[in-house]
Amino acid sequence: MKAFRLGRRVGGRALLSRNVSILRKPNVPALFHARVFQRRHQSSVKEPPKTAQWTQYSLDEFAPPSAERNVLPEGSKKTPTVHTAYIALGSNLGGRIGWIESACKLMSSRNDIRITRTSCLWETEPMYVTDQGSFVNGVCEVETTLAPLNLLDVLQSIETQLGRKKIIDKGPRNIDLDILLYDDHVVDHARLNIPHQAMFEREFVLRPLAELVPGKSLDPAFPWKVTQDYLNSLPPSPPISTLTPLNDRMQPIRALQPTRNTHVMAIMNLTPDSFSDGGELLSQSIATLYNRAFGYRNHGATIIDIGGQSTAPGTEQVSDSKEISRIIGFLQLLNGRRQLREKIVISLDTYRSSVAAAAAEVGIDIINDISAGQMDPDMLPTMARLGKTVILMHTRGTPETMNKLTDYPDGLIPTIARELLERVAAAEAAGIYRWRIILDPGIGFAKTSEQNLEILRRLDELRDWPGLKGLPWLVGSSRKNFIGKITGANEVAGRIWGTAATVAAAVQAGADIVRVHDVQEMAKVAKMSDAIWRV
Repeated sequence: MKAFRLGRRVGGRALLSRNVSILRKPNVPALFHARVFQRRHQSSVKEPPKTAQWTQYSLDEFAPPSAERNVLPEGSKKTPTVHTAYIALGSNLGGRIGWIESACKLMSSRNDIRITRTSCLWETEPMYVTDQGSFVNGVCEVETTLAPLNLLDVLQSIETQLGRKKIIDKGPRNIDLDILLYDDHVVDHARLNIPHQAMFEREFVLRPLAELVPGKSLDPAFPWKVTQDYLNSLPPSPPISTLTPLNDRMQPIRALQPTRNTHVMAIMNLTPDSFSDGGELLSQSIATLYNRAFGYRNHGATIIDIGGQSTAPGTEQVSDSKEISRIIGFLQLLNGRRQLREKIVISLDTYRSSVAAAAAEVGIDIINDISAGQMDPDMLPTMARLGKTVILMHTRGTPETMNKLTDYPDGLIPTIARELLERVAAAEAAGIYRWRIILDPGIGFAKTSEQNLEILRRLDELRDWPGLKGLPWLVGSSRKNFIGKITGANEVAGRIWGTAATVAAAVQAGADIVRVHDVQEMAKVAKMSDAIWRV
């Protein structure tokens, strides 16, 4: 243990004049191996303010700038100390989200950096130099064995590897990586200041940081002020939105943009036991299926959701190979027809990792898992490896058991929120970026008719739930049994008007995607609903 007297300015901010003890974390086993870390998302509840034990990082602890990694000699029994750092991610050139993901992949490819959590990505107008394109910004939490200056070296090498050229200070750049925080250390060095000097005035830094550590002290001069306090103290500014990519050709979902359009997802179940069409689609030729998909696009669908395994309650589950055989030919045809492929997002409805991997080789954009990774332990890691946008739905049990699991003693909405927070945390722990996650409240899955109605009434509460805000939402109510019970339509084809009411309610409550069977009619309902409420 060492003690320093801090009474000078670090990074332009006066430090408290007090004795601070530097308490080193105990050495822990190296964390960079392939195990899944299950941790609850910390932003689900605002953390209480804590008085941070800030420590001055001694300059003699910096390895020489030429040292690439802080790695112990081979055979050493001592394990390196693992530190937690927060890194700002930014881009405003070209495929902005793609640049950020490339940087994250390069960080993750190393054995001395592990990304543990990510924020959403936020689109913001440029500061300082305003004559340039809008930025995409986010923050990632990492665990690292690198000392601060070594970490900076790595980040700058990644920027160089991705072709960044700094021509104008704070000007256009394809990738920007900055260290915001490193444990609770203060760093004052010619090349690096921690905490980052400028983050206190930047909403595009504070907002994503607040998703990860809303209750963390950021400045040793004001240890009682936490991330959310700094964000709340910023002057009013135009609202900003999160971005969720669909594919390289379509605009991302801007879930917090009031004027956004609702996406219509067309359902194509290639199964013999689909409750909605009795297996009609499976009996058709691939060419006929293609014409139907093309018609869905012309009628207003922007996403087609293709499934080879029915997940209706009580449905028997087939083998992985059978599910793959039902969908693979159709996917190959869709991806071979540029006229349609460039205008549509392809979603795969499956809970099996092997099916997702096989379909990804042919070409898909979204993996829609009704179990949010609970029915196949390899699903979340596979999703992360494939790098696709994912839909995580709330459900309980399996299609055979879900109807018996409708008890929510702590309240329906709070329980759905809590259980989805757990699934989001599991997805992040597996390596799925937060900006790649879409949520689904699971209408009809482990829910009674009254509970389905309650979800439609209170979807806006789920959207604003701490830890879930900023994520897009899909609502799939089309033709479901509760609509038939209420309207008296026993035949699924007679549930179109009841479905229309649920689609309008979903749009009014903030849904970003509605998943439907009757595409032509529901696209009109969504368009009219957008005109009423998306202003």
